[in-house]
Amino acid sequence: MAYETFNHDVLVIGSGGAGLRAAIEASSQGVTVAVVCRSLLGKAHTVMAEGGVAAALGNVDDRDGWKVHFTDTMRGGQYMNNWRMAELHAKEAPARVNELEAWGAVFDRTEDGRILQRNFGGHKYPRLAHVGDRTGLEMIRTLQDHGIHQGIDVYQEYTVVSLLKNGDKVVGAFAYDREKGHFKIFQAKAVIVATGGMGRIYKISSNSWDCTGGGISIAYHAGAELIDMEFVQFHPTGMVWPPSVRGLLITEGVRGEGGVLRNKDGKRFMFDDIPDLYKAQTSIDEEEGWRYTQGDKNAKRPPELLTRDHVARCIRREVKAGRGSPHGGVFLDIAWIKEKLPNAAEHIKRKLPSMYHQFKELAGVDITKEPMEVGPTTHYIMGGVKVDADSQMTSVPGLFATGECAAGLHGANRLGGNSLSDLLVFGKRAGEYAANYAKENGGVRIDEAEVERMAAWSLAPFERGASGENPFEIQNQLQDMMQDLVGIVRNESDLDVSIEKLEEFEKRARNVGCNGNRGFNPGWHTAIELNHMITVAKAIAISAKERKESRGGHFREDFPDKSEDFSKVNVTLKKGSGENIEIRKVPKTAVREDLKQIIDEMK
Repeated sequence: MAYETFNHDVLVIGSGGAGLRAAIEASSQGVTVAVVCRSLLGKAHTVMAEGGVAAALGNVDDRDGWKVHFTDTMRGGQYMNNWRMAELHAKEAPARVNELEAWGAVFDRTEDGRILQRNFGGHKYPRLAHVGDRTGLEMIRTLQDHGIHQGIDVYQEYTVVSLLKNGDKVVGAFAYDREKGHFKIFQAKAVIVATGGMGRIYKISSNSWDCTGGGISIAYHAGAELIDMEFVQFHPTGMVWPPSVRGLLITEGVRGEGGVLRNKDGKRFMFDDIPDLYKAQTSIDEEEGWRYTQGDKNAKRPPELLTRDHVARCIRREVKAGRGSPHGGVFLDIAWIKEKLPNAAEHIKRKLPSMYHQFKELAGVDITKEPMEVGPTTHYIMGGVKVDADSQMTSVPGLFATGECAAGLHGANRLGGNSLSDLLVFGKRAGEYAANYAKENGGVRIDEAEVERMAAWSLAPFERGASGENPFEIQNQLQDMMQDLVGIVRNESDLDVSIEKLEEFEKRARNVGCNGNRGFNPGWHTAIELNHMITVAKAIAISAKERKESRGGHFREDFPDKSEDFSKVNVTLKKGSGENIEIRKVPKTAVREDLKQIIDEMK
């Protein structure tokens, strides 16, 4: 083949927290490892994670433990979670956080020098280890500093177009470097997909530019099953003004530190709607809620710290009823704590430095003096590639997935902070098992005919040139459509229209064109990426139509209640012949008896 080829035992696609932790673990097993990333190293979306990493260390409240964390995760996920993943996550998260500290992470501290933990939505006790509101940045810094000493090869600014198979096994990946547009072949005995989420298929999103669902799509097209794709999390607090920063995330840590949500009339509307599942754990008045945020072990949490799906829908309700803020959101107020603390302004700046800077610079708002305008923003997908709980292997031999692009841990709704511990726990497991797989399986061979097919497909937009469809126009229309028809609230007719439109987009995407040369050509990048964005969008819309109930991040206004029948199944998708999608409702595995007992005891 005429293309430069790289040979490694394990190939990791993605350089966020999951990808780096997987690469570190695989390398420690004595195999050769490559990390391929679309951006520069250190720019992965994990750096945007703010609030903290959830782990039952028990440093602030010694009543916490893995059983409580497990139960919180299952309850938050509406019991759609893979219970084995939830068990492993709760048990292993403390060790992964302590390991990160040993590698140099500088967490905020308690007065006696232990890792400080803060309150977060859906967590019964203060559980999030944090570095102010810049926890993801510290995680990436630490993993990179540790990883560069492990002998890992890193290929920056490379885009993976597709996985390569020989028979039923994945044996590598077909990619190009973004600088010059040259095709590259990565040959590997095991491949780990750790590419993050898909928020950029929506118009309003907290996600980085590269979160377009590429990893989910390439795994699907390689034959991997997808699961729970209907469960998309809309974070309740994104910026709504000015328009240039709409959707930019505001950490849940603001509410964990005492921030409250108010409508235009100044009312704390979250007290109006508390789900039965959480009434026993929610404060009865504002004073008790405040005491909880200040560490009172006898107080129950304020309703602002209910799960993200519920808070987002409550905000939408206020806006729709005409009680929203001037720019279509509601008010998030942390400045009010000056009524409680004499040094409130300095306290806010110390606890939430990024939020203070973000609003001061981008919106001209001083959060120590005035409230923020916030509204829901596409944030996370609980669904993704179906994996084995222990090993993170997909249904395709040689292919593993971890982090946000993998599914199972979070069920119907993710608790804040569980994403960062997910990256550490299952990134480590993916790296370990991928390395073992690579050791146990011999050499691999690339199918040259498949490579040539992918090269021809990738270059087709240049052949069409200006006569082809504009890829940016299709991308914008896709984002608008997903926002309008497959957003926070869904119904059958909208989903039917969305699926029809996605099939149209799919046809149009086959006819996109671009001009210029292959070096740093955004039109070409978008032309290729559209295929992945449409694949993932179709998976979400089809799964959302199939689940005729409301649960977690999936809300159907035509089926507003939970269904007993749908509580027993996961919706799975697999690529059929041609472009057909095979959809199935798969019965959930019964929770192991000892874990079921733990859940029952803590209800």
